[in-house]
Amino acid sequence: MTRILASAVFALGVMAAHAAPAWQEGNTYAAGTVVSYNGHDYKSLVTHTAYAGANWNPAATPTLWQDLGVSSTTPTPTPVTPTPTPVTPTPTPVVTPTPTPVVTPTPSVTPTPTTSCYQTWASGSVYTGGQRVTYNGVNYEAKWWTQGDNPAQSGDWGVWKNIGNCGSTTPTPVTPTPTPVTPTPTPVTPTPTPVTPTPTPVTPTPTPVTPTPTPGSDGLPKHVLVGYLHASFANGSGYIRMADVSDAWDVINLSFAEPTSSTSGQVAFKMCPSTECPNVESEAEFIAAIKAKQAKGKKVLISIGGANGQVRLESPAAATAFVNSVSAIIDKYGLDGLDVDFEGHSLQLNAGDNDVANPTSPVIVNLISALKQLKAKYGSKFVLTMAPETFFVQLGYSFYGGTCAGCDTRAGAYLPVIYAMRNDLTLLHVQDYNSGPITGLDNQYHTMGNADFHVAMTDMLLKGFKVAGTSFQFPALRPEQVAIGLPANGNAGGGFTSVADVQTALNCLMKGTSCGSYKPSASYPNMRGLMTWSVNWDKFNNFEFSTQHRAYFNAMP
Repeated sequence: MTRILASAVFALGVMAAHAAPAWQEGNTYAAGTVVSYNGHDYKSLVTHTAYAGANWNPAATPTLWQDLGVSSTTPTPTPVTPTPTPVTPTPTPVVTPTPTPVVTPTPSVTPTPTTSCYQTWASGSVYTGGQRVTYNGVNYEAKWWTQGDNPAQSGDWGVWKNIGNCGSTTPTPVTPTPTPVTPTPTPVTPTPTPVTPTPTPVTPTPTPVTPTPTPGSDGLPKHVLVGYLHASFANGSGYIRMADVSDAWDVINLSFAEPTSSTSGQVAFKMCPSTECPNVESEAEFIAAIKAKQAKGKKVLISIGGANGQVRLESPAAATAFVNSVSAIIDKYGLDGLDVDFEGHSLQLNAGDNDVANPTSPVIVNLISALKQLKAKYGSKFVLTMAPETFFVQLGYSFYGGTCAGCDTRAGAYLPVIYAMRNDLTLLHVQDYNSGPITGLDNQYHTMGNADFHVAMTDMLLKGFKVAGTSFQFPALRPEQVAIGLPANGNAGGGFTSVADVQTALNCLMKGTSCGSYKPSASYPNMRGLMTWSVNWDKFNNFEFSTQHRAYFNAMP
């Protein structure tokens, strides 16, 4: 769980002959401001504050900053202003005359010491684009958000870029690529990355013909609290025996079953070892406690993945291994179903995979197949939930990995899976945390940690939206299928939201009251509830999340 890109049509102007000021955390930047960061110049796309601690540096937040390329102290040629065109433009190239190169095409190479060593890479830490680490004597720079991706195994197309040995003297090219810094007769056009959709009215397509089961047929109450239980590790928050889990939780997700390898498809679940969790119960006690929870109407699921559990079903054989191994866990512990918490590089879209309803990327197709097989095996009582990050869902309104040139191909990659399983999906609780700014249906950027963010992100699921670069309208989910994912406290994840702000968001979404700047077009009294990472962190925080929000839902009609 804890183990984020919008673009705008722009015009290139004459850059100042002097270097742009360095970006600084904590500053407020007006739209159009140019700064330098890690050797590149960036232009602010919208007025915003670089909140301290959020790590929204220019390299990490292309929703806020446009990369102008390698920093230069030399004036660029006369500007060429392209005509803005709507979504996914194919602009007519405007070619400037070949200018006299200011810098020779071949970058000069001068033996210079590399940047000093950085903080050692840690598998459990979150890194965003532009952050640097040292691992096994080598320095690496993150290209985008990552957690758990080993820098040494990243490769040319992975998240980490090798930037030289730690503290050694290495010939380093002046420019990061062999492309000359000087202007070339390359067309000066907006990048073909899909632009943020124009603010035309978003009209959701009708609800799928085959309806999902009617509310209540899943055996859950009208409004639920979903909590992840650290069952295979402690994670600094302390181990909780299954029998001691509060009855405030309606759905308990055992965290985590993890893959035996990233592509095998086989997953395994192991209880927390006594060396890490001295108070761990025996397996027999664990199973008995699960049955006791179920007797009280609780649902206990196995959660697959997490930030350290990359699962890539690249072949039908891997899908079969996934189904068999998940089934073995469900059967052994007598569980009610499955939570899909695929993160990292588990899901991504191949180039040209632009039909949400008919995906072609193997890791997507095989996951859908596996989930359908599990549903068919266990029948109508099988509980299926998903916990994607905003990057994999709502970001698809602005960027879709199968259609955008130059963006992260994981953008919106959960959408085909959610769409395919919409009639079998019990709950979708997107993680409204550890997120960068995301464009809502109002075509405004929303940042995590406040009521408006949760209202805007949830409204996208309840209203539906047009997927960027396609003609596909992602349909609205039923309110009974939607919950909001939150960290239980500040230790559990970035974007912690106070109880008061969470309930302000719930009031806006469910009652149509207390709305802030974002106002949904309807109220959704049957919205299902809240999810949190985690049961353990909630206890660590004196049960604030479960106590306060349980009381809120109990007071609902």
